[in-house]
Amino acid sequence: MCKVLKTAPVLFGFFVMGFCDIVGISSDYARDAFGWSNLLTGLIPSMVFVWFLFLGIPVGILMNRFGRKNMVLLSMAITIVGMVLPLFSYNSITCMTAYALLGIGNAILQVSLNPLLQNVVTDDKLLTSSLTAGQVVKALSSLAGPYIVLLAVGTFGGGDEQKWYYCFPILGVITLLSALWLALTSIPREQSATTEANTVAGTLSLLKDHTILLLFLGIFFVVGVDVATNFTSSKIMQMRFGWDKETAGLAPQIYFLSRTIGAFIGVFIMTRIKDQLYFKLNIVACVAVLIVLAIVGNATASLVCIGAVGFLCSCIFPIIYSMAVSARPESANQISGLMITAVAGGGAVTPVIGAAIDHIGIVGGPLVIMLCALYLTYCAFCVKPNTNNPTYES
Repeated sequence: MCKVLKTAPVLFGFFVMGFCDIVGISSDYARDAFGWSNLLTGLIPSMVFVWFLFLGIPVGILMNRFGRKNMVLLSMAITIVGMVLPLFSYNSITCMTAYALLGIGNAILQVSLNPLLQNVVTDDKLLTSSLTAGQVVKALSSLAGPYIVLLAVGTFGGGDEQKWYYCFPILGVITLLSALWLALTSIPREQSATTEANTVAGTLSLLKDHTILLLFLGIFFVVGVDVATNFTSSKIMQMRFGWDKETAGLAPQIYFLSRTIGAFIGVFIMTRIKDQLYFKLNIVACVAVLIVLAIVGNATASLVCIGAVGFLCSCIFPIIYSMAVSARPESANQISGLMITAVAGGGAVTPVIGAAIDHIGIVGGPLVIMLCALYLTYCAFCVKPNTNNPTYES
C-alpha cells in the first residue's frame, strides 16, 4: 500500500507530461488567430520539442547532483510560469514563448520523471509495464487536450476562438496540483552515479555503442510519428474532406483515445510476450496502415487509420526506453537524458511535414510519417537484447 501511495504522484506526473500534445489542436487555433502559414504553424511543435535536444543530456547529468524528484519539481515550476504568461500579454510572441516554456518544462520532466519511477518500482521485470502505465496516463492527458481547448473557448472564452489561449492557465493549475502532491510525498533518493558518463562528453560517448545509437534514433523517430500524426490528423480531415476546424478536432481525439487503449492493453500483453516481439508486430502493421492512409479517399477509413497508428505505436516508446536503460543500468540517468534528447524528433518532423503539405498537398503528411515508421521497423529487427547486454546485428 505504501508503494502504491508513492507511485501515484509519480504516475500523475505523466499527465502533466502529456500537455505537450496540446500543440496539435491548439496550432490550428493559433494559425487562424495570427494568420500563420502551414510551414510557420509547423514550427509550433518545434518550439516545444527542440528543447529536448539541448536540455536532455545536461538535465541527465544534473539529476546526479540535485536528485530526480527535485528536477521533476523544477520542470513543473517552469511549466506553470509559461502557462500564465499569455494572460498578461496576448500576442504571437508571448504565445510562442509559452510554447517554449512548456517545452523546456516538459523536456526536464521527461528526463527526470521516467527514472524517478525506478525509485518506487524496484522490480526490473515490471519496469517496462510501469513505464507503459505511465504512457497510459500520458495518453489520457493527450486525449483530454482537445476538450481542454474546447472548454477554454466555449466556457471561459464565451465561444470566442480568439480566447483559445485560455487553455494555458488550465494546464498551469493542473501542473501546480501535481507539483504539490509530489512535493508532499516522501520518495527515497537514488544514489548518485559515479560513472565516467557523468559529463556531456561521457554521455555522448554512449552513442559509440551501436545498440544505444539505434535506440536513440528509435526514440527520435517514434516521437516523430506520434507528434506528426497528432499534428497532421486534423489537417487531413480539413484539407482532404473539407471538414471545419471543430469537426476535424475529432481526428486527434480518435488518435489519442486509440493510443490510450493501446497503451492500456500493452501493459498486460507485455507480461505475456516479449517486448521486442510486440514491437515488431506493431510497427510492421503501422507501416501498412500509413500506406493506406496516404492513398485512401474515404473519411471514415482515414479516421480508422489515424486511430490504428495511435494504437500500434502506443507502447513503442517505453519498449525502446526500457531496452536502453537495461543495456547500461549503471548509467541510467545519463541514458535517460540521452534518450529524451532524441524526443526532439517531434519538433524536427513537423516542419518537414508542413513544407511537404505546402508543396505536394496533404498526402505529404502520411508519407513523411511512413519514412519515420520504416526506420522503426529497421530498429525493431536489428536490436536483439539478451538478459545481460543487448547486441547489435548489422
